Amino acid sequence: MSEAYIYDAVRTPRGKGRKDGSLHEVTSVRLSAQILNALKSRNDLNGHAVEDVIWGNVTQVMEQGGCLARTAVLASDLDQSIPGLAINRFCASGMEAVNLAANQIKGGAGDAYIAGGVEMMGRVAMGSDGAAIAVDPSVAMDTYFVPQGISADIIATEYGFSRTDADELAVKSQQRAKAAWDDNRFANSMITVRDQNGLDILAHDEYMRPQTDMQSLGGLNPAFQAMGEVMPGFDKVALLKYPHLEKINHIHHAGNSSGIVDGAAGVLIGSKAFGEKHGLKPRARIRQTAKIGTDPTIMLTGPVPVTEKILADAGMSIKDIDLFEVNEAFASVVLRFMQAFDVDDSVVNVNGGSIAMGHPLGATGAIIIGTLLDEMERADKEVGLATLCIASGMGAATIIERV
Repeated sequence: MSEAYIYDAVRTPRGKGRKDGSLHEVTSVRLSAQILNALKSRNDLNGHAVEDVIWGNVTQVMEQGGCLARTAVLASDLDQSIPGLAINRFCASGMEAVNLAANQIKGGAGDAYIAGGVEMMGRVAMGSDGAAIAVDPSVAMDTYFVPQGISADIIATEYGFSRTDADELAVKSQQRAKAAWDDNRFANSMITVRDQNGLDILAHDEYMRPQTDMQSLGGLNPAFQAMGEVMPGFDKVALLKYPHLEKINHIHHAGNSSGIVDGAAGVLIGSKAFGEKHGLKPRARIRQTAKIGTDPTIMLTGPVPVTEKILADAGMSIKDIDLFEVNEAFASVVLRFMQAFDVDDSVVNVNGGSIAMGHPLGATGAIIIGTLLDEMERADKEVGLATLCIASGMGAATIIERV
């Protein structure tokens, strides 16, 4: 079986996902094409250099519909002989693209892939695809469906996390993201987004709010309390499934939840032979990948069981991991991960996360793999694990090891 190596990883800055966001006039296809072009030029990928482009995006309607991956290839400078595959595993779509590519290489189905994802949340609204689990009553009732914000609050209630706990994590995320930008830690992977005339549009994550402190967060109202307690009353649905909780403690708000943003990211993955052919040096080996299904109501606990699974599959323990990237979909997700594994926060999301910089759904999985690799190189660490919670109750993870 071949090994799969990461040769390069790039991302765009994350723009505010609204009409006044810097990336609002850029389509998903054009933003994806800029990532593909960056990987092509940085690594001199001419002709049929890679087997496929596997691209994740979550809301696959309108301009993000069809096979966005193939359209992005045709809109880029890559050779038209390279096909494209669009995939959707909700928030882990970008990671699943990377994992799928790595496993294809390990199985001998091609020597190299570009994998990653995109989400233009300011242009294609989250939920506009009308997911059956949310809109089909026969499915929603059988699965005790609640929105993700309610799920995050269920986690907080079940595992004893207070609003202070969540807000402290959020402030730390903002502080770490600012420190990372001030120290130029994202420079190796960051590309500047340009318009059709070649003019710079965005070179910096613009969602960040480095002035955030406990006092400013304290003035924010819980974001999901009304939908939980009043209309349509999702707390009652949750309590039907978890009657031992008695009441849902609503601790999440805009300041301790991930931001709605636009962004894209890509990873170049190949075999040893691919690197030798193109004169490229591998940066890391993809040691193990994993995915798992979990309780669809509490929904966001997936990082815990999928980490248990990936460690078991790799014959490793949590102590073998030097650094972690746990997507900050909501503060309680990361708090639960650290609680479950007794992991110190000094090795988790050390450069901030989605609370500070935003969560472009289809791209985030690829973003955190690249961020993890950059930090492993900067801090001279050997092994890292990236993981995400996923809608409908799933988890995904990747372990990478520096070469």
